Amino acid sequence: MRAMTYDTYGGVEVLSETRIPVPKVGPGEVLVRVRCASVNPVDWKIMAGGLDGLMDVVYPVVPGWDVAGTVEYVGIDTPEFTAGDEVVAYARKDYVHGGTFAEFVTVPVRALAPKPASLTWQQAAGLPLAGLTAYQLLTRLDTGKEDTVLVHGAAGGVGSLGVQIARALGARVIGTASARNHDRLRELGCEPVEYGDGLAERVRALAPDGVTVVADFVGGVLDTTRAVLAEGGRHASIADHTVLGAGGQWMWVRPVGADLAELGRLADAGQLTVTVAKTFPLAELAAAFDLSREGHTAGKIVLEV
Repeated sequence: MRAMTYDTYGGVEVLSETRIPVPKVGPGEVLVRVRCASVNPVDWKIMAGGLDGLMDVVYPVVPGWDVAGTVEYVGIDTPEFTAGDEVVAYARKDYVHGGTFAEFVTVPVRALAPKPASLTWQQAAGLPLAGLTAYQLLTRLDTGKEDTVLVHGAAGGVGSLGVQIARALGARVIGTASARNHDRLRELGCEPVEYGDGLAERVRALAPDGVTVVADFVGGVLDTTRAVLAEGGRHASIADHTVLGAGGQWMWVRPVGADLAELGRLADAGQLTVTVAKTFPLAELAAAFDLSREGHTAGKIVLEV
């Protein structure tokens, strides 16, 4: 099968399009024919060695953790799915090796969910990692109808989904973003505030009694979080472990198919959509990584396989 691979840590220069065997399908797994796969910053950070102390690597590596495609073949004891099913997954494994930037990928059943019918293949591919990150953080903080939520990084891939999920959970949402993204956030039901000096005061102007939940998707904002969090409020970060010393939670997303199915339900109910910023063919993964590294895209970067 065609796949993008690398044999050593580095930048985009280590990537190449190669042909490798179709992976074996173990018990409790399915083989997915990839239609689309989305790029996340973690993909090129791993390639650069950024998670070397955390996860084992087996070369050659096929990067990529997000996938939307069809079930090609089911392994032993997989009654949940059959060949031809349209599925999505956050296909992270326990070590770095066989990812989604290829024609086929194996996925444990526990990570799979039906593809939301209301989303295109490109949108569906952009949902798993970012959507699960936002959903799991907000639900772990017991976000609900009585809450006012501050989302740090509300216009980003994770943040924009977090805004929509918090709204679906019934919360009022305030989100930090640059001015050029404010109209888009208002369309999602968010009250936008500008980054930069005076941020805490601007949030307090909207929520004089403080916010009850803070979702940090960018890092480096703990002082602001402390300044605007109401007494008894809850907060968590995906990017700053120092929140642990300030009564917060530090989270790493888990590949949970049931959570992903709930995101699909929200999408099909009209409460959640995925913005696709740009698509690339598989062979142009290097260009997709370069765009991701710039950090300015308002939406997901997707590979069409």
